[in-house]
Amino acid sequence: MPLDWLPRDNEIKNHDLWKKEHFGVEPPCTMYELRPIIDAEGKNVKGLNSAWITLNNPKQYNSYTTEMVKGVIAGFHHASMDRSVVAAIFTAVGDKAFCTGGNTKEYAEYYSGKPNEYGSYMDLFNAMVDAILGCKKPTICRVNGMRVAGGQEIGMACDITVSSDLAVFGQAGPRHGSAPDGGSTDFLPWYLGIEDAMWNCISCELWSAYKTKQLGLISKVTPVLKQGNKFIRNPMVITDKYIEDGEIVYGDFVKGNAYQKARELVKTLPIDFTLLDKVVDDILWMYTNLMPGCLIKSIDGIRLKKKFFWDQTKLANRHWLAANMATEAFLGFNAFNNRKLTGKDVIDFVQYRRLLAEGHPFDEKLIEAVLPKPKKTQ
Repeated sequence: MPLDWLPRDNEIKNHDLWKKEHFGVEPPCTMYELRPIIDAEGKNVKGLNSAWITLNNPKQYNSYTTEMVKGVIAGFHHASMDRSVVAAIFTAVGDKAFCTGGNTKEYAEYYSGKPNEYGSYMDLFNAMVDAILGCKKPTICRVNGMRVAGGQEIGMACDITVSSDLAVFGQAGPRHGSAPDGGSTDFLPWYLGIEDAMWNCISCELWSAYKTKQLGLISKVTPVLKQGNKFIRNPMVITDKYIEDGEIVYGDFVKGNAYQKARELVKTLPIDFTLLDKVVDDILWMYTNLMPGCLIKSIDGIRLKKKFFWDQTKLANRHWLAANMATEAFLGFNAFNNRKLTGKDVIDFVQYRRLLAEGHPFDEKLIEAVLPKPKKTQ
C-alpha cells in the first residue's frame, strides 16, 4: 500500500535540550564526536553513526571537573536525540586512564569544607549517572586505562564494558575520605557475588581487567601491547588458570621480581588500541542489525534493575556525601591533593581513630594532628 497519503511535517523537530557550549577540545573538557558505523567489510555505513563522549583530562588521569560533568550529561542527551546514532561510546583520551573519578584538586581546593556547594555538585553528578542510565541508545564503556573510584561508577552505569587488558578496576573512597555512593554500592551487588561486591567496594584493592572479566563485571578484554608485529597479553597479570594455596589465581598480578620485570617491559612496548576498537566496531555493527525499538526496550528492561536501587538511594547519598565534605572528605581530599608536598596521600588513620576514641571534636587540632606534614627541606 502506498504511504504517500500520510501527513508529513516539512521539518524534523529537534528535541535536544543542550547546545554545544558544554563540549570542548582543550583539556580539561568533555569532547563529543560522531563517527560512522563500520560494516562487516570495514566500510562506512552512510547516514548511521556512533556518538563518542570522551573525557579529556589526561594529565589528571581523566578525572572529571564540574564542567566536564556537564559535558557528559549533554553528550548522552545528544546521543539520545540524534536519529542517526546507533549507540553511544563513553571513553577517554590517552592510554593511562579512562577515569579516576572526581577531580581531587577541585575537590580539595574548592569543595572541601563547603557541604552546600558539594551538594549542588552532587546534583550534577547524579544527573550524569541518570543521563547514562536514561540514554535511549545502547551505551558502551570503552576502557583505555584505569577505571577507578567515580570512574568505576560512571563506567558501571553503561550497558556493557570493553577494556584494554592494561586497565585496572576498583574503588578508592574509604581510603581517601569518601564512600562509593555514586553508583558502586548500588551496582556492584548486581554484577558480583555479595562478598566480592563487598570486598571490591571497601578494600580499595585494584583488580586486573582479566580478573574483572572473570568475575562478570565487564564484557570483553583485549590485548593492547605490541611486541614486533604481534599483540601480547599484559605480562603483569596471570592469564592462565592455576592453583596456589588452594585458590585459583587467574587474573591476579604476578609477584615480586616477576612483576617488576613485567612492568619494565610494558614501559618499553607501544600501546595499540586496534583490537579494542575492532571489538567496539563489531558490537556497533551487531546493534545496527537489530530492531532499534526492540533493542532499547530490551536494554531498558535490564537497566531497570540497576536503576531501581540507584533511584532508591541517590538522594540520601547526595546529602550524606555533601555533609561528609566537612569532615572525612576534607581530610582525605586534602591529604591526596598535597601528596607531592608531603610525600603521603593519606591521613594518619591510627591517630585519627585514637582521637575519635577519645571523643575529640572535629576541629583544627584534629586536622593538624592527622594530615601529613610537609617534607622537611634540606
